[in-house]
Amino acid sequence: MGTVRELPLIAGVDGSDPGLRAVDWAVDEAGRHGLPLRLVHASLWEHYEGTRPSSGPQRPSAQVMAEHVIASAAERARRRDPEVRVSTAIFPEEAAHALVREGDNASFLVTGSRGRGELKGLLLGSVGLAVAARARCPVVVVRGDAAGLAGTHERILLGAGNPGASGEAVRFAFREAGVRGCFLDVVRAWRCPAHETAHHPARSGEPACHHEEQASALLDELLRDAMADHPGVRVRRATVEGPAPKVLVLRSAAADLVIVGARRRQGPFGLQLGRVSHTLLHHAQCPVAVVPQRV
Repeated sequence: MGTVRELPLIAGVDGSDPGLRAVDWAVDEAGRHGLPLRLVHASLWEHYEGTRPSSGPQRPSAQVMAEHVIASAAERARRRDPEVRVSTAIFPEEAAHALVREGDNASFLVTGSRGRGELKGLLLGSVGLAVAARARCPVVVVRGDAAGLAGTHERILLGAGNPGASGEAVRFAFREAGVRGCFLDVVRAWRCPAHETAHHPARSGEPACHHEEQASALLDELLRDAMADHPGVRVRRATVEGPAPKVLVLRSAAADLVIVGARRRQGPFGLQLGRVSHTLLHHAQCPVAVVPQRV
């Protein structure tokens, strides 16, 4: 349907309320793209309970809980959309590590904004942050208000970064807008360094015009091929003066999904999230897709 690849959409499951909202979002998304849905639960129950002496064949209580969590999520998914093919997996390991590994064979990963046992005041849980920062496939962290989660705005928001870090994000955004049949709003934020006007007050209007023209030219370069490949996608483009994180967070209030690119370097690495991605993952008012670009 909406995608060439048949790799599954993988959703992390932990039984928390944010996790269940992520399952619902993942079911809807799998249905749009015609993809199978694989629900994954991972925890360190084996590490903590596997060495306890046992007087019989009874399984560790945490393992029983894990099986209940994944079975309940699978039942919820099948009720929500019986047409989506659902499978499950349980791994006795740290959740972020398991999801990042599973993401090597996924169309993309979906996680909740906060996991079981994490403080309600947290803007983003540790698993969602780690997965978004390390996975080699696109990651969607499901967060935001009811309208954004339900997809009622009928618009996708793409934060246009530099071409070297945004090619995959652009392709992801066009595919997403295509399967949803919605508008794709592409925004490039720009700023005029203060020293340009401070040193040349008589030319105060010229630098701003120059930076805006640069932003518009970058959008032309970034969107040219994707617009040719997806002529049916309705694109609205904008160049906006201001810091990109603030601009995109504000505009996320009227979007069903905000998409940004992220650079991934080969070899061992730690967290790889720029300021824009990090801010959106903590403050966006709709689900956030972080799409890696290999460098």
